[in-house]
Amino acid sequence: MFLFTLFVCKFAIENDSKQNNMMNAHDEIALIYGTDTGITEEISNLIVDKWSDKNIEMMEVSDVTVEDFGKFDFLILGLSTWYDGDLQSDWETYIDEFKTIDFSGKYIALFGLGDQIGYGEYFIDGVGILAEVILENGGTIIGNWPTEGYEFTESKALLNDDFFYGLAIDEDSQSNMSNDRIDTWLAMIEKELAVLEKEMEI
Repeated sequence: MFLFTLFVCKFAIENDSKQNNMMNAHDEIALIYGTDTGITEEISNLIVDKWSDKNIEMMEVSDVTVEDFGKFDFLILGLSTWYDGDLQSDWETYIDEFKTIDFSGKYIALFGLGDQIGYGEYFIDGVGILAEVILENGGTIIGNWPTEGYEFTESKALLNDDFFYGLAIDEDSQSNMSNDRIDTWLAMIEKELAVLEKEMEI
């Protein structure tokens, strides 16, 4: 009887631990961004203001370390794409260190700023560059965003013909659509996380 009780207690503790880890993915959020002109920072602040769960720590990628990434189970990463598909300057500086991060067990949502008219061949390429590293290093990307409603030629951020890896924001050509797109994207992410939490409870 003692051994059976001990087994039940051990199972309950392990199960609670798994559920708590999953809850951390929703409750403890880091939003890490890079900005040159300040627009990505504005979008980041807007996301923080709109997120129904207020426990979000916003950080510039120029200030983070690998250890900072390890503190969170759920991260939102944001950046712009420059010129011919280049990463935003701070992300470009950090990319080698970014490639060393183990994303196993982490859920990552991505958003990118781009100009689909002026740089349609490289539209939000930065999202695709980060997504490739995250997937190679064991992470799970959530918040895939539909390509419908955009006019671009090519993009490294394509999951397939119908979806980007993350939210595409075009403040040059479609700034009037950004607010609604962010609302819809955040609602999608919250639903995805809720499903993941339920799966962990089973």
